[in-house]
Amino acid sequence: MSYQSVFGATATAAINGGAVPLSSYNDGKAIQTMATVLCCNCGAPIDGTLGISMCYDCVKLSVDITEGIQRESTVNFCRNCERFLRPPSQWVAAQLESRELLALCLKRLRGLTKVRLIDAAFIWTEPHSRRIKVKLTVQGEAFANTIIQQSFEVEYIVVATQCPDCAKSFTANTWRATVQIRQKVPHKRTFFYLEQLILKHNAHRDTISIQETRDGLDFFYSQKNHALKMVDFLSAVSPIKMKKSEELISMDTHTATRSYKFTFSIELVPICKDDLVCLPKKIARAAGNIAQVTLCTRVGNAVHLLDPETLDSMDLQPATYWRQPFTTLATSTTLTEFVVLDIELTGVERGKYALAEVTVARSSDMGRNDNTYFVRTHLGGILHTGDTVLGYFLSNANFNHELWDTLNQNNVPDVVLVKKSYPNRKKSKGRNWKLRRMAKEYNEMEDSGNSMSAKQRQIEQDRVERDYELFLQELEEDPELRGTINLYKQPNSQVAGRQRQPQAARMEGIEGGGEDEVSEVDGVGDAMETDDNDGHAAESEFDEEDDDEDSLPEVGLDELLDEIDELTLEDAYVDE
Repeated sequence: MSYQSVFGATATAAINGGAVPLSSYNDGKAIQTMATVLCCNCGAPIDGTLGISMCYDCVKLSVDITEGIQRESTVNFCRNCERFLRPPSQWVAAQLESRELLALCLKRLRGLTKVRLIDAAFIWTEPHSRRIKVKLTVQGEAFANTIIQQSFEVEYIVVATQCPDCAKSFTANTWRATVQIRQKVPHKRTFFYLEQLILKHNAHRDTISIQETRDGLDFFYSQKNHALKMVDFLSAVSPIKMKKSEELISMDTHTATRSYKFTFSIELVPICKDDLVCLPKKIARAAGNIAQVTLCTRVGNAVHLLDPETLDSMDLQPATYWRQPFTTLATSTTLTEFVVLDIELTGVERGKYALAEVTVARSSDMGRNDNTYFVRTHLGGILHTGDTVLGYFLSNANFNHELWDTLNQNNVPDVVLVKKSYPNRKKSKGRNWKLRRMAKEYNEMEDSGNSMSAKQRQIEQDRVERDYELFLQELEEDPELRGTINLYKQPNSQVAGRQRQPQAARMEGIEGGGEDEVSEVDGVGDAMETDDNDGHAAESEFDEEDDDEDSLPEVGLDELLDEIDELTLEDAYVDE
């Protein structure tokens, strides 16, 4: 700000003994001039009509308009939810050096209302110092009709504390709403997939606790609106039925204020991927007269069913199912292994499915009898002669199902092929990818009520681990299913950067590998040196195993995400 803008125009006439003429003549015309005085400190001429005795620069040096404004203050930060306290009791989320954090810091500063704020900006500080520095520029009136501008710094100390919401999350029975998800199926693969969808969309952000039960998951919330958001998300990604209930906790008789606990009971449709479904006649006719015996190929917000003999498909909506609910005919736990003896494509294709006529035989019948079965399948695009495939063996099946008894058995196929199998898959094979998991607590009250023994708990744990391994295998086999969730690179994995090489190249470069690889190849070498015939057999077995590994489904590196450990605000303020 210039001297002229604050004190007015300076005198242009010469000063003679401190006396300045008020007027002068130019070509006979009187020109009015301004009276000036000298500054009492530096002697600079200033406007004498303002009634001050110092120039602008001297006023800035002698007067402090920031007096009374705090130079140090504190801000409260919650480590759990990473929010700052906005007085008196509001907790808001704000990133470092953001507009929200700057507004919060300015509101915590006392004495700032006495001056006019012109500018405010952050000064970078080391994150681990627990300090936030802000540079402020203000304007204020030093004397009458005298406005000056000054800048100063304010330092804020970040105090780690715990917000009331996080305090409630560590206390039992403090929730106000809960979402209970259940599905009446003998496995947990559906909940593994649902867990990955929740993690991808960050739908569990507002939960204060997650409990795992034998039949599903329980999500607890401090507010009803948060539970309703979870219900909306579940209805968008899966076929559900919802029931709501509420429980009165307390009531104020003077103000008629009531406090409730809300429970949202979610039931998933008990139809999973690869299940064999027998539709009621009414639903089958309404869907274009599709066959009653169908195969479930995918479960989204609706159940996608496919007739493997004609490639006709339909979407079973949740509302349609719950009007006339029915159970599945068979689940993937009853699949039988078959061997493909002959295959011929029919030329009919719909999407990723290709109709083919296949001759198969049960793997258990190989070498015992000559029973073969001629079927039509939707897997013509991936099956070849000699492959093994899993399917439902219906020729001698006896289902205790009311819809099965109403079917015309002449129209029921002998075998329904479901998916290609990989019998040489190694269960302990290292994967170059991994999945994130939610932090869940197990509900021990349910087990204590059922009085489960230690052996039963171990059996239950083994079943869950087996279901999780099957879920991982499904992800490897189905690229469409992998596209709906996030897969992350496995850190420090030898499989991630390993390129497949020929057998000779592997044996030459095996010296740099691990001990397991060395022992495996040494065993093959010993067998080759012992006997030529045995050596050829071992070599052929090695080649066969190598070919089987090459044919196994794998997840490409281009489908994996880097697991970046984001530096959260809590970590930024941790002392070194």
